[in-house]
Amino acid sequence: MAIGEIAMKLAKLRGKLSYQTILLGSVTLLTSGVLAVANYLTQEAIQAAEMQDIKHTLVQVLPIQYDNDLLQDTVILPGIDGNLLTVYRARQRKQVVAVVFQVSQFGYAGPVVLMMGISRTGEVLGVRVLKHSETPGLGDKIELAKNNWILSFNGRSLTNPVTTQWQVKKDGGVFDQFTGATITPRAVVRAVKQGLEFFTAHQAEFL
Repeated sequence: MAIGEIAMKLAKLRGKLSYQTILLGSVTLLTSGVLAVANYLTQEAIQAAEMQDIKHTLVQVLPIQYDNDLLQDTVILPGIDGNLLTVYRARQRKQVVAVVFQVSQFGYAGPVVLMMGISRTGEVLGVRVLKHSETPGLGDKIELAKNNWILSFNGRSLTNPVTTQWQVKKDGGVFDQFTGATITPRAVVRAVKQGLEFFTAHQAEFL
């Protein structure tokens, strides 16, 4: 094969490769643009859904009367883990009667995230699980849909029971544990107790 023919074939090949590169780049840019537009259009809907979920949980952990918009009445403080924490305040005639915020502890398979409501006098009004990765059929009994164990915190405070008894019964405390899954309830008990301690430490700022 003559050198001239080889050169022509190489030139054609380079042309094809350049075309393919440009085509691939164009498709990538177009796809990225479509994804960006889709994300922009759905972001508002996602945020609205998240707010609706928060409202639903707030109602569950606040079985009391209040006359303000909790989502608009908040305090932001450094949380137990050092990250900023949003605290929702419930009012009656402008007086703060309860607060709600998230707490978490590491369970058996990952973080267990809870939402808890606390009255002005420091009593637990309600606790609900927001997120967890615990073992189905064992650790997931912390969910109200699976078991009513989470309701055992209602009415509790740092003096009921005394500090040393804020543990599962296996460790000398007053809270039940699950057969074959003690780590998960331990984590929840620790989280709720820390939430009460956090409330006590920042009570003046909350109220």
